[in-house]
Amino acid sequence: MARLYLHLGKERSVLRRHPWIFAGSVERLEGRARPGDTVEVVSAGGRALGRAAWSPVSQIRARMWTFDAGTPVDHAFFKRRVAEAVAWRAAHPGLAGQDGMRLIHGEADGLPGVIADRYGPVAVVQFTSAGAEKWREAIVAALAAVTGCAAIYERSDSEVRRLEGLEPRTGCLFGVLPAGPLLIGENGVRMEVDVVGGHKTGFYLDQRDNRLCTSRLAAGRRVLNCFCYTGGFSLQALAGGAQSVLSIDSSGPALEIAARNLAHNPRLDAGRARWREDDVFAALRALKNAGERFDLIVLDPPKFAPSAAHAARAARAYKDINLCAFRLLAPGGMLMTYSCSGGIGQEMFQKIVAGAASDAGVDASILYRLSAAPDHPVGLAAPEGEYLKGLALRVSSAAAEPVRTD
Repeated sequence: MARLYLHLGKERSVLRRHPWIFAGSVERLEGRARPGDTVEVVSAGGRALGRAAWSPVSQIRARMWTFDAGTPVDHAFFKRRVAEAVAWRAAHPGLAGQDGMRLIHGEADGLPGVIADRYGPVAVVQFTSAGAEKWREAIVAALAAVTGCAAIYERSDSEVRRLEGLEPRTGCLFGVLPAGPLLIGENGVRMEVDVVGGHKTGFYLDQRDNRLCTSRLAAGRRVLNCFCYTGGFSLQALAGGAQSVLSIDSSGPALEIAARNLAHNPRLDAGRARWREDDVFAALRALKNAGERFDLIVLDPPKFAPSAAHAARAARAYKDINLCAFRLLAPGGMLMTYSCSGGIGQEMFQKIVAGAASDAGVDASILYRLSAAPDHPVGLAAPEGEYLKGLALRVSSAAAEPVRTD
C-alpha cells in the first residue's frame, strides 16, 4: 500500500475526522497508486492517520475510508458500511412507510462519493469519486444483498465525475427495471419517478419532509409553486386542502409527469390545479403585473451556486426571485424558500432573503428553518455536506412602515 504523507500541520483536519484531503495538504506519495487505490495516510511526523482513496487529478486528492489505520478496506468493509447505512434508516421512525428513501449519503455514511436511493423495488446509485468507482462492484453486490431490490440502476452522470477524471456512466447494473411507470408512495401521495432520465437519481427525496410541511400549511390557501419539477410540493398542497395551486416550471416534459402524477391520485381535486410552462423569473413579474396574489408560495429553484466562486451571481438570482415572491404574497401570507447551492451558506441565504423582504417593504418572521430529510444526514465534522437550507416565513398582515432617512 502506498503512503500519503501530509505537510506539517495538515493532519489537524484528519484528526478532527474531516474526510477530505486537499491537494495543498499533500507533501508526497511514497509508492505507486492508481486512481481509486487505497493509500495509508500519514502525518509529516510519520503518524498513521487512517486509509483513504487516492484521486490524483482532483483537488480533493484523497477521501478517507477509515480513520483507523488498522482497518482493512476490502469487500467485507463495504458490506459492513452498506449494511449499517441501510439498517439505521430502516429503524428510523420518521422514515417508516416511505417507498422512496436515500440509503447511502456519501461521507455521512462513511462512503465518500457513493449515493444510493431506493424507489420501491429499484435502487439507483451514483459513484462520483475515484474511490467509489474502484469499489463499485463490491458496493452494488452489498446493496443487492441487503435491500433485496429487483434492480439497481446507475446514474453516474453528474458533472462532478469529470473532476475526478471519470467519464459518465449509466445503465442497469443488477436485475431488470420494471416495465411501465415506477410509482412510489410519499406521505399518502403517489408519485412517478423517472430513474433513467429524471433529475438527480429521478426525484428530490431530500425535500420529503418539507413537502409534508407544505401540506400541513396549505389548507384553504391559494398556493404558488415555482420550479415545480414533477409537482411534489403541488400535490402535497392539494392533499392538504389548498384552495388552488398554480405550478410553474420551464420544462414541458417535467410538467407532463406532474400532470400524470395528479392523475395517479384521483382523490385530489384536479380542478384546483393549474400547470404553467414558463420561465419562473418572467412568470413572477407577469403575475405581479396581472394583480395576482397568493397565500402560500414555494420557491425551490435549481442550484444557482455550485461553488463559493459563483456565490455573488447566485445571490442576485436568489434575491430577485424572493423579492418577486414577497410582492405576490397576500397580507399574512407565507413563503417557503429554499437554496440547494453549496456555495450559499445558511447565514448568507437568510441575509439575502431578509434583503428581499426589506426591498419589498414587508415585515417577515421565521416560522421554521428547513433542511433535508433525515435520510440525508450531515457529518458533524464535514458541514460542507449541508447543502439544502430553507426558511418558512410569514409576512405581516400590515404594511411595513417606511424607513426614515433623516
